[in-house]
Amino acid sequence: MNIFYHIYARCFQEAFHIAIPILPYRNPKILNSISDISKTLMDNKKNNPIIITDEGIVKVGLVDKLTNELDKSGIKYTIYKDVVPNPTSDLIYKGLEIFHQFDCDSIIAFGGGSAMDTAKAIGALVARPKKSLAQLAGILKVRKKIPMLIAIPTTCGTGSETTLAAVVTDSKTRHKYAINDFPLIPSYAVLDYNCIIGLPDFLIATTGMDALTHAIEAYIGRSTTKSTRRDALEAIDAIFKNITNAYHHDHEALQNMLIASHKAGRAFSKSYVGYVHAIAHSLGGKYNIAHGLANSIILPYVLDEYGSKIYKKLSKIAIYTKLGNKSLSKEENALLVINKIKDLLNELNIKKNISEIQEEDVDEMAMYALKEANPLYPVPVLFDKKRIVKLYHKIKGIS
Repeated sequence: MNIFYHIYARCFQEAFHIAIPILPYRNPKILNSISDISKTLMDNKKNNPIIITDEGIVKVGLVDKLTNELDKSGIKYTIYKDVVPNPTSDLIYKGLEIFHQFDCDSIIAFGGGSAMDTAKAIGALVARPKKSLAQLAGILKVRKKIPMLIAIPTTCGTGSETTLAAVVTDSKTRHKYAINDFPLIPSYAVLDYNCIIGLPDFLIATTGMDALTHAIEAYIGRSTTKSTRRDALEAIDAIFKNITNAYHHDHEALQNMLIASHKAGRAFSKSYVGYVHAIAHSLGGKYNIAHGLANSIILPYVLDEYGSKIYKKLSKIAIYTKLGNKSLSKEENALLVINKIKDLLNELNIKKNISEIQEEDVDEMAMYALKEANPLYPVPVLFDKKRIVKLYHKIKGIS
């Protein structure tokens, strides 16, 4: 990497790190049950929300739990159920039309990260009607209050109910980009394990590993704070202890995973993520690979590539989670963490490679990943294009 760009990236990241205490980060208020939503809407003088969700959640009857509560309270609502993984700009603009068509005054995101991304993006367009999604991409371009947003996660892992990001896939180019601004943080988050009972094994596994990725990337980055380190460590420990039981549908473990995911979301909202996410977004945009699955597979490859630069922090994770101990070297403790992640992939039946990667796409995806990651993400090691390309080959299964 060019030495001048290296210096620029590190200065950019340090400026954000210094600014964290004065930036308007906030945590959403926690609701413990869907039954709390009607009162919350009425307390905020809202009576016509749009519910952003997907067809699958509607079919299994999860949305009925919400609509029954709204019906009891006489609250009108409109359901937009066209959300798909890696939501596209066309899908978001359609949701915006429905929001205005039915004079909605608030937004409820009911689903995984895709539903929340869609809801946040719609909210951003409501707040900035003269801007396109592409014009809002990047950092701090919304800058206006969006309609009240209540987020109800139905997976174990996106943490999107506490973050300031909405990830969008351009319908024409398939390029994936993020809108990042403080008004996108939901006002309320509903952490109710009843919303994830019956979640398919595969989604429990991949969304849980997604949460683990959030926590680890937040912890090993260079822009941590005391609170983000605490949230990240607590999330990692809880995920290590609960994800396998959650995979087997233990209710207590599912609730613990929801809380861990939320803490991981709080951690990476302030401390950001790293190359795992940048690469995952490029793969999601190009091949429509689910974000949680991509992160699950990519995480150990990127940790291996960081090498000794992250041994100290991974060693602290090992000691905190009792995987390792202080009598071991930093490298030995670090490798215990990386091997734990690899073991979890086996236990959760998650594949180790992404065979969909096509050689002719690697150069373009590497450029997208670098553009996303640098200079924003405070990664432990700055990679150049050559190293990113090498990672795509490893992820595909080419040594």
